[in-house]
Amino acid sequence: MIDKTFASLEGAVADIHDGATVMIGGFGNAGMPSALIDALIEQGARDLTIVNNNAGNGETGLAALLKAKRVRKIICSFPRQADSHHFDALYRAGEIELELTPQGNLAERIRAAGAGIGGFFSPTGYGTLLAEGKETRLIDGRHYVLESPIHADFALIKALRGDRWGNLVYRKTARNFGPIMAMAAKTTIAQVRQVVALGELDPEAIITPGIFVQRVVQEAV
Repeated sequence: MIDKTFASLEGAVADIHDGATVMIGGFGNAGMPSALIDALIEQGARDLTIVNNNAGNGETGLAALLKAKRVRKIICSFPRQADSHHFDALYRAGEIELELTPQGNLAERIRAAGAGIGGFFSPTGYGTLLAEGKETRLIDGRHYVLESPIHADFALIKALRGDRWGNLVYRKTARNFGPIMAMAAKTTIAQVRQVVALGELDPEAIITPGIFVQRVVQEAV
């Protein structure tokens, strides 16, 4: 019997190793798997490469992981905002590496990894510092930059409901990066508000099929 559910958040993240590349879903706080991040902080893994849309807000979630100095490098599209003070302090001190990627390119690089695409050409970033060291081409009179896929060892994502097979549905815009990150990681861990019985999810409403999810854990009520 296939059963991907875990009894605890701690158990779900127990094997995330030092130096791992970890994708974390969320657009700001929307869809961020904060409970899984808290469990990862307690677990102790360090020197992580984090892939996320931004670089943490305030004191919780990804910001707390940065504050704990567990992150060696972050790949994101929006590293600075009014409350990203932990990232800002680490970057100014030279204690964290930043790979800045425009948001559309970030999403497509993640999607490309999940789709098995070796790379793609994008016009975004051409002629800027972001294109330095990358192959460029002139295609139909427009300049493009070759972008590489982003693969991950683990993806931590948040969904509204999931079943024991790992099928997931999301709540509105909390969906954001979760579906493509699930496809791009070797091990996807989904934090869900509710684990439902097999068959309760409408097949037409399932966004992430269970084939892309290895672990499901229900957040504390």
